[in-house]
Amino acid sequence: MIASRALLPLALGGCLLLGACGLPSLVQPGLTASAARPTSAAAASPPPAPAPSTAPAPTCADNGKASLRPQGSVPAPGSFPAGSFMKTIYDRGKIVIGVSKDTWLFGYVDPGTNQLQGFDIDIAREVGRALFGDYNHIELKVTQVANRIPALKDGSVDLVSWAFTANCARWQQIDFSTVYYNSGQTVMVAKNSAYHSLQDLTGKRVCAATGSTSIESLAKSSAKPIPVGVPDQSDCLVLLQRGEVDAISTDEALLLGLAAQDPTVHIVGDKFTDEPYALGISQAHPEFVRFVNAVLDRMRSDGTWAAIYNKWLGKYGASATPPPASYKD
Repeated sequence: MIASRALLPLALGGCLLLGACGLPSLVQPGLTASAARPTSAAAASPPPAPAPSTAPAPTCADNGKASLRPQGSVPAPGSFPAGSFMKTIYDRGKIVIGVSKDTWLFGYVDPGTNQLQGFDIDIAREVGRALFGDYNHIELKVTQVANRIPALKDGSVDLVSWAFTANCARWQQIDFSTVYYNSGQTVMVAKNSAYHSLQDLTGKRVCAATGSTSIESLAKSSAKPIPVGVPDQSDCLVLLQRGEVDAISTDEALLLGLAAQDPTVHIVGDKFTDEPYALGISQAHPEFVRFVNAVLDRMRSDGTWAAIYNKWLGKYGASATPPPASYKD
């Protein structure tokens, strides 16, 4: 039987806009989560590629963890240079942030309030507050894993905060902020299964989100599992509950969220990858990358990061400190 709690985050999709009252309301009703069925491609075709850039290829330092250094402290809301992307966002009146709708603890729809919330969302909301001085100008746009990079490239979102691993391959397509959370890939199975690590899953069906680094790691693994791709990570839990896959493999942080929904599953084995989470940003806006990094620096030093961590993740692990910033310039 499918655990009903595991399906609650799938009940509602959509795009939430924080209005002047400070409370979010639906602005794109009717979107629903994708069906929990395996697929080998993204659910939606990516938009046409933009014209080739004449800018030099981005460098990848510190295995993708190093970003652009802030240019001073965070400016006052609205005090942005003409022509900067911060000024463009401010004049528009809102920042559009790509998020998950069903990644428990990190970005999901609360079944009691129908509002998007989570660790990633609260991290990104601080960028909105730095731009406007409050949380009332933030549009949260639900984005699938495979569409995070296309959404940044075509400008449909300004920022992605979605358990987004910064790595060298992705730095060739987009920019990232400094790392705000460190995770690593591992495995989840049913508690009554005989599997204790990825090495036990040779020839077995292991689920991960299409377009994620997790499914790439499965395809490259010496254990040779059979990767099963789905549009959204929470679909993997549904397939595991149905017996249609033998395991789930993704970042430990995301698996903690799935385990919190279903007491019949647990995490096994050691982490076998390094997954540094950072905020995704278009390569067209390096000044915005520096601004976002200034916001993250302030969050590390003034206790904001720690407060958000303790709110969402503290009870699932030891007290944590934010990852130190790494810069390539």
